[in-house]
Amino acid sequence: MKALITGITGFVGKHLEALLKDKADVYGTSRLNRSEKHIFEVDFSEETKIIELIKTIKPTHIFHLAGLSNVKDSWNHKADFIQGNVIGTIHLLEAVRKADHQINVLTVGSSEEYGLIPQGLDKVTEETALNPVSPYGISKSAIGMLVNLYHKSYGLNVIHARPFNHIGPGQRLGFVTSDFAYQIALINKGITKDSILRIGNLNTVRDFTDVRDIVEAYYHIACSGEAGEAYNVCTGQGVFIQDILETFISFSNKKINVLVDPSKLRVAEMSRLVGDPGKLFKLTGWKPQQKLEDTLKDIYDYWIGKC
Repeated sequence: MKALITGITGFVGKHLEALLKDKADVYGTSRLNRSEKHIFEVDFSEETKIIELIKTIKPTHIFHLAGLSNVKDSWNHKADFIQGNVIGTIHLLEAVRKADHQINVLTVGSSEEYGLIPQGLDKVTEETALNPVSPYGISKSAIGMLVNLYHKSYGLNVIHARPFNHIGPGQRLGFVTSDFAYQIALINKGITKDSILRIGNLNTVRDFTDVRDIVEAYYHIACSGEAGEAYNVCTGQGVFIQDILETFISFSNKKINVLVDPSKLRVAEMSRLVGDPGKLFKLTGWKPQQKLEDTLKDIYDYWIGKC
């Protein structure tokens, strides 16, 4: 395998590169100029530059991780999310079509594509109707539709992954586990004196998977997935955000006071979103290996070290 990872310097990209280093020749793209020889500065608004890169590297597989990923931010930067996620993906797929349509491409979507699900539905499958309720979710569902279009219309070997909440050490602020861990780390190191942890909605249920398991799934999908198909990447287990918070608080040596912060509440939010990973399990035999509490401790330790 000769792999090209777009967004290789991001949270998931770094973990995927670490996984692939013994399995493939790995190259990557970044929005910024990097000193590493295997990482190329690429603007996904320029199709010709992507074509040049593909012809230079000649990858067998492309893992398309580049894009914007914060749901809350998407409400304030709608056009940027459509441009970065949808138009950027079109330029990549057009470049593959024109440079080498035999390349295997894995695009990365999101559980946010499902949005508001039918009442009483315990877990969503890949057949569940898409009903996104955020600009981010709309952008990712459009990518999934593009995968179907480019496979059926041009025969591209492109597959779509729909990861649910993926977490782990190194994830930036703006995501629930990082935000909790960071605030508690500040309190425990005496940087925040009032011991107040500011939170959003704790009553939602989500499906959390360690990023190290997520990238294993991406590798298996890229190797074995069926072109034109979408695959949920998740544990199949729902967890209340309240339980995530209580686990983080259990790591603290100091008393934590919790305060609901209206700025952390989303404009629209699903009360429950849990995936059915059965299609992926059957295809690859992949199953998550990391225990949730261990992942949360790793996240907390990461922020203790950063503060």
